[in-house]
Amino acid sequence: MLSYIGRRLLWAIPTLIFVSFISFVIIQLPPGDFVTAYAAQLRNSGDYITEAQEAALRAEWGLNDPLLVQYWRWISNIIFYGDFGRSLEWNSAVSDLIWERLGLTLAISTLSMVFTWLIAIPVGVYSATRQYSVFDYVFTVFGFLGKGVPDFLLALILMWMTFVWLNMDVGGLVSPQFEGQPWDLAKFGNMLTHIWIPLVVLATGGAAGLIRVMRANMLDELRKPYVETAYAQGFGERTVVWRYPVRVALNPFISTVGWALPALFSGDVITAVVLNLPTTGPLLLQALKMQDMYLAGSFILILSVFTVIGTVLSDILLALSDPRIRFS
Repeated sequence: MLSYIGRRLLWAIPTLIFVSFISFVIIQLPPGDFVTAYAAQLRNSGDYITEAQEAALRAEWGLNDPLLVQYWRWISNIIFYGDFGRSLEWNSAVSDLIWERLGLTLAISTLSMVFTWLIAIPVGVYSATRQYSVFDYVFTVFGFLGKGVPDFLLALILMWMTFVWLNMDVGGLVSPQFEGQPWDLAKFGNMLTHIWIPLVVLATGGAAGLIRVMRANMLDELRKPYVETAYAQGFGERTVVWRYPVRVALNPFISTVGWALPALFSGDVITAVVLNLPTTGPLLLQALKMQDMYLAGSFILILSVFTVIGTVLSDILLALSDPRIRFS
């Protein structure tokens, strides 16, 4: 087992180096640079800067240096000093911009993932063990609707319903009168009236897909001989189902840890934009639009690192839960 974990960790190192370079190159691929986007934004607002000023900005920020020089300057500062660079658009440290939004992002994403699993696992097991029952059809319809309706559309519908029927504006994290105010019980209570919408929206889409996966895996496992053997030994249905086939059917959930970690960091970008949430997703979108290379590159690098770490964790958890993987 230790050699298995060691091999996975060793493979993670060159993968991280590769994805860090690819992340930086991707940011450089669009035509122009941050100064080009900055000048265009000024022109749209009726202001402008001269070509000499554009050249001075490029020289100041090192945008004329070769790609490898810019990459080494960026990655070496991250590795040796923990410095992710400075956002050219926000004129602030990238680490400050990311970490100040990370707490809320992780809270919303973690809660939505927990709700997703709490809904998907028991419903998927019930649908498989009661195949073609009335509630199996009900959950099937819910699954198809949940996968078919985009998250941002569901968010808009819920916002409209709460505004028309409850006379509540649930956009944003808190109501406008609490923005910029220190946290207290009143502000926390106001946040609870807003935060349920992103939780419902994110959990609905995720649960709808995982219910179908869990149901399909359980149907495959329930027909295998080891389940019949367990019944023949005199175990009840609940003991047999939750002790044996559910453990195997959970493998796809464990495999999704590799995706869950970066999803926790980024959140659902479009949903966050629609709901006006101060999470990291809208900040990433704005950085990509403005070619803010240090901010966007840091986002993509952190997402890539989380993906690699999540994949390693899911490999280890799969090996622990399924002996077939451990001894293969």
